[in-house]
Amino acid sequence: MFSYKFSNLCGTVYRSGNLIFTPDGNSLLSPVGNRVSVFDLINNACYTLPFENRKDVSRIHLSPDGRLLLSVDEEGFALLINFPKRIVLHHFNFKAPVNDVKFSPDGRYIAVTHNRKIQVWQAPGLSCDVSPFVLHRTYTGSYDDVVSLTWSDDSRFFLAGSKDNNARLYSIHPIPGFVPVTLSGHKTKLINCFFANNMRTIYTISHDGTVIVWRWSPMEDSTSVKQEITRGKGEGEGDSASDAVLAAGKWTLESKHYFKQQGAKVVCAELHHDRQLLVVGFSTGVFGLYETLPTFNNIHTLSISQKKIDTLCVNSTGEWLAFGSAKLGQLLVWEWQSETQILKQQGHFFDLNVVAYSPDGHNIATGGDDGKVKLWNTTSAFCFVTFTEHTGPITAASFTPQGNAVVTASLDGSVRAFDLVRYRNFRVMTSPTPVQFTSLALDPSGEIVCAGTLEPFDIFVWSLQTGKLLDILSGHEGPISSLSFSPSQPLLASGSWDKTVRVWDMFARKAKTETFQHTSDVLTVAFRPDGKELCAATLSGQLSFWNVADGILVASIEGRRDIIGGRKIEDRMTSKNSNSNKHFNSVCYSADGLCVLAGGNSKYVCIYEVPHKILLRKFQLSNNRSLDGVLDMLNSKDMTEAGPTQMIDDLEASDLDDRMDDSLPGAKRGDLSSRRVRKAIRTKCVRFSPNGRAWCAASTEGLLIYSLDESLTFDPMELDIEITRENILKMSYQGEHARALVMSLRLNESPLIRAVYEHIPPAQVPLVAQSVPLPFLQRLLSFLASQVEVSVHLDLNMLWCLSLFNHHGRYLKDNSSKCITTFRALQKALTKQHTDLAKLCDENQYSLEYLCSVGQKQQQQAAEAEVTDELVDIEQDALFTTRTSLF
Repeated sequence: MFSYKFSNLCGTVYRSGNLIFTPDGNSLLSPVGNRVSVFDLINNACYTLPFENRKDVSRIHLSPDGRLLLSVDEEGFALLINFPKRIVLHHFNFKAPVNDVKFSPDGRYIAVTHNRKIQVWQAPGLSCDVSPFVLHRTYTGSYDDVVSLTWSDDSRFFLAGSKDNNARLYSIHPIPGFVPVTLSGHKTKLINCFFANNMRTIYTISHDGTVIVWRWSPMEDSTSVKQEITRGKGEGEGDSASDAVLAAGKWTLESKHYFKQQGAKVVCAELHHDRQLLVVGFSTGVFGLYETLPTFNNIHTLSISQKKIDTLCVNSTGEWLAFGSAKLGQLLVWEWQSETQILKQQGHFFDLNVVAYSPDGHNIATGGDDGKVKLWNTTSAFCFVTFTEHTGPITAASFTPQGNAVVTASLDGSVRAFDLVRYRNFRVMTSPTPVQFTSLALDPSGEIVCAGTLEPFDIFVWSLQTGKLLDILSGHEGPISSLSFSPSQPLLASGSWDKTVRVWDMFARKAKTETFQHTSDVLTVAFRPDGKELCAATLSGQLSFWNVADGILVASIEGRRDIIGGRKIEDRMTSKNSNSNKHFNSVCYSADGLCVLAGGNSKYVCIYEVPHKILLRKFQLSNNRSLDGVLDMLNSKDMTEAGPTQMIDDLEASDLDDRMDDSLPGAKRGDLSSRRVRKAIRTKCVRFSPNGRAWCAASTEGLLIYSLDESLTFDPMELDIEITRENILKMSYQGEHARALVMSLRLNESPLIRAVYEHIPPAQVPLVAQSVPLPFLQRLLSFLASQVEVSVHLDLNMLWCLSLFNHHGRYLKDNSSKCITTFRALQKALTKQHTDLAKLCDENQYSLEYLCSVGQKQQQQAAEAEVTDELVDIEQDALFTTRTSLF
């Protein structure tokens, strides 16, 4: 329980900032709050880097070799990360909000915009230096904020686009005779500017959709200027020829072009130099692809979102275009040549309310205030289906025991069941009168569905097969906050705001109920996996544990002090003295029933050990200071007469489109009542995975997944002086495979077990599996589950599974309760392998048929050739015999 580590972040794919591709063009980096997620487009997987910025990430950029990642938050605090190893090398403060940051193409410099200034820093290395950032030079000259930076191919010049409608050309090193060039001609702020045609052409793009092409031309006395620059060039200051060319010429406006998107403004733009392709994103959710040579021809235009496209990028080959929309939390990767989607992901538009694991732990269902139900794959962290039939916030979700359907309850007054095979809504269950459902539970057989209401405090019971209303359970005097079915008995527990928990016998002729009285409102209830104990969380912050059979309170845990944490900026008192948010609103038992996971409206999630009533560990879900309630102590300098400075909305929207309100016809001034709000960190739902190796929390940041970090766990068993790495490897190479395997299991080092495991010949696997001692059987199955998921030796893994279950099936069946987590992990890994193999075969069905037919034809031709050769030999023998007889 102490080795749970942050594993991944689902439910959110893009929040703000810019997108970037890795140098190989196969992965996409996306800022998600104060974290960075990496989408592997080749292997169809996603992972989140294990570090956090102080606040939401505003800009990220990778070095040209892909080894260094610079992540800057909205206040200018930066992290320098070793990207391949995912290690933070250095923390740095730029002391001002950063609008753009770029590594130079040679990787030696970093250009950063600070309001109207530009700072160029020497790029640090991979070592942890005391002061890795060294300021090279500061550039001024802009009359408004600089919003974009672009380096030249030789890393000796860069372009800066500003809100003062001008672009400026600067040099890294001082050049005799060179003066920074100002390119004026736009009527609105610049979005981006680019070099092209071997630095002889510059494109500048403005917010109103205007593109100006600037051409370099030599001056009349350029020859003498070149000679003077060449003579004055110092050693090691770069390519004198290119510097001389730019210094000895002038830039002239050659042509203007317009994108002609009616009512749309340019929000972002990117140029691919090799293909000379210009990609432009507009405020209407439309993007255009243009060919810059010769006359900005429009290749195609496509609408991909209902809101504006905030950022875009192009991969190194120019084949994939990535787009991000912050308002919808949408991420799209588009292949423009085949006009197909490589990736399309979108998180919940509003808060995430509920989460549920599938029985095999392979999928997670989430529901939010936007009325959408999404299913996520725990391995790839991708959303593979979204159901939009609900019209109100989702309040509860649960999988059927078979895992082939998910049932959800909503405030729109309906309970819906979704088929996970055909991906459709196959059942809608409603009440005779309009109500709002707040809780949901399914019986262990998956045939009975129960839902609690906000008012009139009743519990409705339906048949999932027919959708008919079977019964209405009445008795509570307050809204039903939670429902839970016993896994082993036909008992339903319901918690209510009337300070009671009622246990209902569902299949009795007369409704039998037992009431457990509490001192405050009951917020959530949960049964232990064996069904003998019930946990209830109340508004007073207590966790009460009841013996279901006897109706006796067996234990109580005071959790008020454990969940305290975080002070909101509007709070008049500290969190320690405040009475708000000192309770749990979601609890869940672990697979073995020994621990309880609890979360509430706080930044903490707690794990308790029930038998001894102790707190095992407390997890802080986020350190993002952009969220309210993260800091324990507030800074008094942020307090003014008008209130906290964070709540004073003194920053106007940068774009006129953001300030305008189109909700009413003729509205021009916008919504004067709109205010800027800060989201508070909180947890609405927590769940353990069925195999106990992970747990997840539905929080403000998204769906946070924590899993066991077994790579750092050393858990030897029955050690003695002979069990060493050298002795184990020696026995393995000498052919004593059974003894070497047992000794490696006793030492319990995964790399060593893998080396011994892969060295065993397949012919000896059944014999070695039969000789494995029973105490080491579960450990070997756990190792096998991890191998099935990542190893390429599919045939060997399947042979081991078959041999172990053939020889030790009786023992495993008798001790199934102890090995249930291992079985589920193994089942999950085998299911993934089966799905991937089936998908691969389906995609290559005709190729396999062709190869088989070619092989059969070759065999047939070989057989025919062999028959022909035999006939020729017979004829030659006959001819030889005839000639011999004649002589």
